Amino acid sequence: MVTLPKEWATSLKIKKNDPLRVITQADGTLLITPNLAEDPVQRTREFDVSSCSSAPFLFRSLIGTYIAGYTEITIRSKTHLPPFVRMVVRDFTQMTIGQEVMEETDTSIRIKDLLSPSELSFESTLKRMFVVVRAMHRDAIAAVASGDPELAREVIDEDRDVDRLHWLIARHANMLMKHSSLSKKMGVTQVTASTYTVVSRILERIGDHAVRIAMNALLLRDHPLDQETVERLRSASEHALGILERAVASLFARDIRMADRSIEEVHEAQPLFEELHGTALSQLAETAIALGSIVESIRRLAEYSGDIAEGVINHVMEREVKT
Repeated sequence: MVTLPKEWATSLKIKKNDPLRVITQADGTLLITPNLAEDPVQRTREFDVSSCSSAPFLFRSLIGTYIAGYTEITIRSKTHLPPFVRMVVRDFTQMTIGQEVMEETDTSIRIKDLLSPSELSFESTLKRMFVVVRAMHRDAIAAVASGDPELAREVIDEDRDVDRLHWLIARHANMLMKHSSLSKKMGVTQVTASTYTVVSRILERIGDHAVRIAMNALLLRDHPLDQETVERLRSASEHALGILERAVASLFARDIRMADRSIEEVHEAQPLFEELHGTALSQLAETAIALGSIVESIRRLAEYSGDIAEGVINHVMEREVKT
């Protein structure tokens, strides 16, 4: 027999002999819910764009609604939909995963989520995100070395894929927080989902720095670097990427020793970055600014990797304490 809090039962209008569902969570706790269905409750959000004239505001609102975990979005207008609305909806569905337009009229558009949270695991999404970010960084450095503008622009375009994956992880984490029953279905605890969300945010920032390197590669086309400086940049970049690889590996292996070593490597690499900054200062003004920005982005790659490693240690120790 389990005694339920009267206030809780009253607030949910639970009466005598009403069925309740008891779910074992991944962390061993029990969830008691009046929701007997396996799937989370469908959530809908409606926007009235009759007086809206800002495409960026509408786009940001749709992204926020997506991350919040709404399963259906309707955009309405008292008259004809403004032309920019369809453009925003097109960009939104292209930049998010699982969102599709199901109905469209002159005055409304209905978007529905067709992706089940259990279809893409946190780990697989995060691993894919890491692979994309690592490739972006390497391609950005290659663009600096070769002066290839097309390669630099490809890196800039790939940032959209990183954003899509980060938004998906944030969305699934929010859905997990609101619907604890998803924990077992997705094979991840709320604490782990929160950790993965933080790591995905860090990877998204690393992707931003790859874009910054690519943009500086375009600026350096008319001021190419000497071969020695290029090789030193490439070496520093690979060193920083090695730290990132080990930090991410320590996350999935739950290896705090590997994570701790990654943090130490960040500190050991600082003299290398200082030396490269000194090289940048010896260049002519335009080259110095671009090269200094590239070096700083490589430094941030290493430091963000250290942040991931610190998060791994905190996460693993949290799991051990609960065990």
